[in-house]
Formats: sequence, structure tokens, C-alpha cells
Amino acid sequence: MNQASISGRIVQAIDGLPGQLQSAARYVLENPRDVALLSMREQARRAGLTPATMTRFAKRLGLAGYDRVRELHAEAIRSNGLGFAGKASTQVSTQKLKGDRALAAEMVESLTKQMAGLADPAVLDQLVAAAGRLHSARRIYGLGLRASYPVAWQLDYILSLFGDRSVLLNCASGAGLDAIRGASGKDVLLVVSVKPYTRTTIETARYAAERGVPIVALTDSQASPLARLAAHVLLVPTGSPSFFHTMAPAFALAEILASLAAGRGGETVAAELKRTEAQLAAFHTHWQPGSAGTQARPCR
Repeated sequence: MNQASISGRIVQAIDGLPGQLQSAARYVLENPRDVALLSMREQARRAGLTPATMTRFAKRLGLAGYDRVRELHAEAIRSNGLGFAGKASTQVSTQKLKGDRALAAEMVESLTKQMAGLADPAVLDQLVAAAGRLHSARRIYGLGLRASYPVAWQLDYILSLFGDRSVLLNCASGAGLDAIRGASGKDVLLVVSVKPYTRTTIETARYAAERGVPIVALTDSQASPLARLAAHVLLVPTGSPSFFHTMAPAFALAEILASLAAGRGGETVAAELKRTEAQLAAFHTHWQPGSAGTQARPCR
């Protein structure tokens, strides 16, 4: 038996459990990490139950005691922090229990709190310092892979609207990382990665750091391998009621960072943006009323 199978067993049994045991079941389903890390007494206190109730609940599932429930959850964390599969099992269980609407509301509430936390003075100070580094750099190399790629791409796209200093290291062709060999201490590598960290991202950041390239890291923890390499660390929360970590706070910080860097350019940025808008208009890039007959130009 593992954490995923015990969650499934709880979902099947919960409707037939008496009131207090049902409360214990809900606590286990909704707090898998706490089940692994906290003592039974502390869990009982948080659930508003007695330790004896937690023991009776475990035995109702056919286990020797509540320590076995904790052990199964701890094993899941040790084998990659529950992993996407383990978290998906937990989400499926709680979603069946609470319903789709409740899960959606929990996700919105979680994101709202995370976004509000980005206004913390320490976060703002790091943003300002990182924006100053981007503004002063000769060239800005951007890197983010897998789930982090859209964040890096968005930041690169915004930066490209008011200049040509941004270089996105795109691995699609297999040669996308080659451009980093031209980087020096006059440039900056802006790198995005959250747990589980992408190996190529970490190796590229190490390569750049060894050659004296300053690094701005957008990551999820001071324990991240990127944080130890970076001159500026922008921390983003990634926790979510969903099985998949959220990237929404990372998107928000990336957009703020790009905007701050742009604002430091003064009138030069305004002039560059006018050039960009003129080019987009010449290519009929954006739809306009009455433009149905305009021949679109494909992006090759």
C-alpha cells in the first residue's frame, strides 16, 4: 500500500464513516504534507479531534495504527515530494469529496494570497535591484525550460519591444544555448526554474557563473541550486491545491521586472516603442475593425 492507494480507500469509505471519523478522513485527504510531518497529537489538535479518534480512523482503514498513515505519507514525500502522480491522486480524492467548484475557489484563493505576498517590501527591493541589473547590462540572456519556458519567453518578448539587447536561449533547435558563449561580466543571465529543476537550466547557469556572468534567478526557494549562483534572487511561491505547481506568481514578477527595466530607459524606450508599433502596423500584425480583407503575413 502507498499514499495514493490509501487516499483512494479513504474516498471509498468516507460516506460510511461516523461523524468524527469522517472529520479525520477529511483532514488526511486535505493535508497530506502535514500528515507526513506533524505528530499525531498536533494533527488531532488541528483537526479538532482527539488522538484516540485518529487511531480509530486508521484501524477502520485496516491499518495497525495512525503511525502507519503517517509513514505512508512520509514515504511519498521522500520519493520526490509526493510527485505529480501522488499529488494528482490527492487532488482527485479531494475533488470528488468537495466538487469542482470548491477546488476552483481554493485555487483562486491561493493565488490571491500569493500575489498579495509579492508586495512584501523585501520582494520589492529585490525587484528594483534586479531591474537595475537588467537596465545596465549590455545584453540580457534569458533561459527557462519546460513549465518555466513561457515565463522566460514573456519577459524576453516584453524586453524585445523596446530594444535588441534581449537574447532568449531556446533549446528547440539543439543549438539554442550556443549564444551564451558570447556572454561576459557586462551581460546578465536571467534564468527561471522551479522544483523539479530542469538539469539543462542548472548546468547552463553554472557555466555562466563560472565565466563571471551575473545571474538574476527567478526561482522558488533559497535552497534552489539557482539561488546559490545568483547575484539577485527573486523568490516565487508555487504551491497549489492542484497537482501541478502554479507559475502565475512567476509570470507576475517577470512582467513587473520587464516594466521596471523599461521605465529606466526614459525617452529612449518611448522612441523604440514607436518604432516597434510602426513595424507591427506595416505588417498588419494586429486585427483592426474593417481589416478582414487585409492579407496576413505569415511568421516564418
